[in-house]
Amino acid sequence: MKAGAEPVRRGLHPLHRPPTRSSPPLPPERRLVGLDLARGLAVLGMFAAHVGPDFEDGPAGAVLQVTHGRSAALFALLAGVTMMIISGRRRPKTGREGRQAAVKIAIRAVILIALGTALAMLPTPVDAILAYYGLLFLLALPLVRLRARTLAIIAAVLAVVGPLLSYGLLTVLNDQTWAQSWQQAIDAHDPIKRLCDTGVLDLLLTGTYPAMTWMPYIVSGMALGRLDLQAARVRHRLAALGAALALVGYGTSYLVYHAFPAVREALATSGWYESGPPTWWQGPESGTVDTSTPALLLVAAPHSGTSFEVIGNTGVAIAVIAGAFTVLQWSRAHRLLHPLIAAGTMSLTLYTVQIIVLAALDSDDSYGSLHVLSVFVVTALVSAVLWTRHFRRGPLEYLVNTATRAARHVR
Repeated sequence: MKAGAEPVRRGLHPLHRPPTRSSPPLPPERRLVGLDLARGLAVLGMFAAHVGPDFEDGPAGAVLQVTHGRSAALFALLAGVTMMIISGRRRPKTGREGRQAAVKIAIRAVILIALGTALAMLPTPVDAILAYYGLLFLLALPLVRLRARTLAIIAAVLAVVGPLLSYGLLTVLNDQTWAQSWQQAIDAHDPIKRLCDTGVLDLLLTGTYPAMTWMPYIVSGMALGRLDLQAARVRHRLAALGAALALVGYGTSYLVYHAFPAVREALATSGWYESGPPTWWQGPESGTVDTSTPALLLVAAPHSGTSFEVIGNTGVAIAVIAGAFTVLQWSRAHRLLHPLIAAGTMSLTLYTVQIIVLAALDSDDSYGSLHVLSVFVVTALVSAVLWTRHFRRGPLEYLVNTATRAARHVR
């Protein structure tokens, strides 16, 4: 090999090879590999939340509790970034290209809703998140041309207002007979509800990942998608912002609990926590804001649906994305992290296959085990590496991309 020549890095997808110092700037159509790395972390995090050990199962279970709620939130935030990539990233597409981009996003949303509904029909205790993501895509579609600052403001408002509005609506639905009759009437005419337990009302308000409290994640991702994530200055600011939001969300909830005896008494009376003080580690993970007492709006536990949880989770997701792009600046990171990056390129496929496998196993032994989690993680990483040696996209990613080609006919 000639002196100074760059060695060929075998086994790496061409899009995953880091640029050399003498390389020209990457063209805008190249993949943002940092997003693939973050997606890989998100999908493995959801594996841990689904089949990993519980908090009471020793140190490993306690550590893995950090994946609960935050992995799904990271995935939702990344979905918002994907919307911006489709719609033009830093310069929104307009005219015919803008309409085609909108149709592509709508097609993806419909596919996710259909796929999520199909997964929800399977006999598994895991509540598939894909249908919720599809609805979030549709609800966020009118915002794709807004600037980053405007999107960030909208996300902040939704993070505060959404949980409060959700609490109010759920209180009415739970306490008023006429509201319950109205809910039953909607479910009776809901075609999705006839197929599975997750209907339109669940997707909007009463489900595990309701749009009412999950919209801030996807809108925050849209704001990030407007930024130059490869710029060092942007990454550093995002890392600081993420840390600050996590501190505000989780830290404020912690301080409120310890500073106000009335809050502690209300939470203890509600019986929401079986033992010990509420933390950002543990919770019943119902997905919706608990209406037993207004004090539950002050917790930040996983899937509690409160403003404190949303703000904290958003901060973690932003910090992870900034960290992913920063780590990849190290030349050897691409090779060392290649399995995770490969998993990120086919995260939809891996997530879907995981749900199907869990439904096929249909056994309590499939959950709450570090051994089972290890099998899922290793199998996913090996499969992703082998697949990406020959194909650019995962199977489901390829089908979704093929389906969105119909948008080319839009005038």
